[in-house]
Amino acid sequence: MIYFLDIKGINAQYREELRVAFDRVLDSGWLIMGSELKSFEEEFAAFCGVKHAIGVANGLDALTLIIKAYKELGIFADGDEIIVPANTYIASILSVSANDLTPVLVEPDILSYNIDPRLIEAAITPRTRAILPVHLYGRLCDMEPIMAIAGKYNLKVIEDCAQSQGAQLSDGRRAGQLGDAAGFSFYPGKNLGALGDAGLVTTGDDALAGCIRALLNYGSHVKYRNLYKGVNSRLDELQAALLSVKLKNLDEQNKRRKAVARRYIEGIKNPKIVIPEPGGEGTHVWHLFVIRSEDRDGLQEYLKAKGIQTVIHYPIPPHRQEAYRELQGLIFPISEQIHREVLSLPMSPVLKDEEVSYIIDVLNNY
Repeated sequence: MIYFLDIKGINAQYREELRVAFDRVLDSGWLIMGSELKSFEEEFAAFCGVKHAIGVANGLDALTLIIKAYKELGIFADGDEIIVPANTYIASILSVSANDLTPVLVEPDILSYNIDPRLIEAAITPRTRAILPVHLYGRLCDMEPIMAIAGKYNLKVIEDCAQSQGAQLSDGRRAGQLGDAAGFSFYPGKNLGALGDAGLVTTGDDALAGCIRALLNYGSHVKYRNLYKGVNSRLDELQAALLSVKLKNLDEQNKRRKAVARRYIEGIKNPKIVIPEPGGEGTHVWHLFVIRSEDRDGLQEYLKAKGIQTVIHYPIPPHRQEAYRELQGLIFPISEQIHREVLSLPMSPVLKDEEVSYIIDVLNNY
C-alpha cells in the first residue's frame, strides 16, 4: 500500500534530534510558556520575515484569536462581516462565526481553487471589515489584487496559512507576512507538523500581538490580573521544541514536495483526470496534490484496488454542512463542483520515486 501520507516516515528523518529536544524539555522541568516557546517564536518570525510570531494551541485558535483581538481593540464588532472563500475547510469559517461575526462566502477560481479576487468587491457591504484568504492546498492566493481591494475599502486581511508553511513569492515574501495577520496550523499532517496539535499567529501589529498574547493566556499578561475574557490556548514547550527541529529543514522538505508535484504534472496524461495548475515558482508548496474527476468515487475505488491510498479534501462544502443551516440556501456552483470531483493523491517529502512512477502509470491506465 502506498499511503496518502507517511507521517512515521517523515518523523523518522528527525528521530535523534527529536529525542534530544524531548529530553531537553523533560530535564528542564518547565513545560508551559518557557524558553523553548520563545525560541521557536523567534525562529518562526525570522523565517516568515515578520515582527511577531505567537504560539497557540492549534490553527483554528490562531484565526479565532486574531478576530477576537480585533474585537477587543474596537476594530471589529458583533455582526460585522468577513469575506471568506466558499471553497475551504470549515475551520476558516468557524473562526468567524465563533466571534459572532458573519462569514460572507465568495467563489474560488476553478484553476487555482483559491478565492477569486475578481469576485470579492461585489461581496463588500457597509458591514465588511476583513478579507480572509485561504492559501488552499499550499498555493498562495493572488494577494496583490486582494491587498489592493483591502486598501481601497480599509479592510483587514487575515491569511489562513494552515496549509502553506514556507510558500513564497518571487520577491521573497512568505505566507504569513502578506496581510495584517495570519494563522498557522501545525497539525501533524501539515508541511510543518507537530507531534500533536499546535498553531501560531504572525503579525507586524504591536497592539494586535499584545492583545493576542493576553487572550491566549486567560486574558492575562500578569498572573492573576485579567485584562480580557480570554481563553487557554498555549503552545506548550514540548511541541515548540519539536517544531524547532523540523523548521530548520522545511524549505528542503517543500523542495521535495515540488519535485513530486512536477513529476505528477508532467507524467499524468489522462483526459478523464484534471491535474492542478503548477502555480508560480515557490508560490505552491504542495501540501496537497489535488486532481479532479467527474467519476471521483470510481477513480478512488480503482486506486484503492491498486494499492494507492487517497483522501478527499473536502467532500462537503461549508455551506452544505449541517452546522451552517443558515447558509444551505446559497448556491456556489464552482465550489460544489470542486467538492464533488476532487481527490488528493499521495504527497509527502518521503514519497519514493518508484512510488510516484507507479501512481502515474496507474492513473494513465484508468
